[in-house]
Amino acid sequence: MSAVLNQGAEEHPTAFCYQVNGSRPRTVHPLDIQLAIYLACAVGMLITVLGNLFVVFAVSYFKVLHTPTNLLLLSLALADMFLGLLVLPLSTVRSVESCWYFGDFLCRLHTYLDTLFCLTSIFHLCFISIDRHCAICEPLIYPSKFTVRVAIRYILAGWGIPAAYTAFFLYTDVVENGLSQWLEEMPCVGSCQLLFNKFWGWLNFPMFFYPCLIMISLYVKIFVVATRQAQQIITLSKNLARAAKRERKAAKTLGITVGIYVLCRLPFTIDTLVDSLLNFITPPLVFDIFIWFAYFNSACNPIIYVFSYRWFRKALRLCLSREISSRTRTIGLYQE
Repeated sequence: MSAVLNQGAEEHPTAFCYQVNGSRPRTVHPLDIQLAIYLACAVGMLITVLGNLFVVFAVSYFKVLHTPTNLLLLSLALADMFLGLLVLPLSTVRSVESCWYFGDFLCRLHTYLDTLFCLTSIFHLCFISIDRHCAICEPLIYPSKFTVRVAIRYILAGWGIPAAYTAFFLYTDVVENGLSQWLEEMPCVGSCQLLFNKFWGWLNFPMFFYPCLIMISLYVKIFVVATRQAQQIITLSKNLARAAKRERKAAKTLGITVGIYVLCRLPFTIDTLVDSLLNFITPPLVFDIFIWFAYFNSACNPIIYVFSYRWFRKALRLCLSREISSRTRTIGLYQE
């Protein structure tokens, strides 16, 4: 009987990422399952990169789209596009192979970029909410209050603060030296889990929660004011009525964008906080589902724009029909 058990163990040995002590066990999927997952991830990356690349091109190319709000949209699209280019390929391999094969340097850089683009997205969405609040609730002073210069300042803050914050915790030893009582043991070889301390989980939650709270509060007020404006629109001139309608449509679209962002990112953020309390008990498969659900948000924004923005659909048709020329730079994308 013992010989039979030993023979079975030899036929189905436990797979590890590396043939060293302390290596992470590897989950081996059948080849067809691996190919299916790789294909699904590749399609997701393609949508993320190409969709956001078109947003960047459209806002940069068409002069009518050179507005403060659209500059923020362009910067948000850059963050999502870079996520698809620089983060998702390595995340795909890690999820499918259940191992990290790219070394410590790329592990730290990958984690840095992942966190950077996530925080940059939420900062930009928060700034866009402020922009829409000003446009709807203070329409008379909005053109002078929210200028291109102000938008550029918001963009610099939206990239600079997350970059400095993430670098501080990933590339310095402040946490390890000052908060050693919070630290867990280093993860096993081949796991690439740098965020292994409880303090990070507690700190990241308010970085997500408070901007979301600000955005939700602003959009509630926007909804109330927009509803009141809709009842008064008959008394406005035709041009003012059209402008007010366009601003409300933009606010609604960006409200949907914020809602989807919260739905996609909330499970992963909550799991990070709960894990920090319960000594990181989340199974790898569940963790991968949460993190890919968060990644999925980066592919959503261009899809939302297709269904919501007439100017986006018109610009897309021009590009697909190859009608781009020097004259199309000044075309009126907002015209009916």
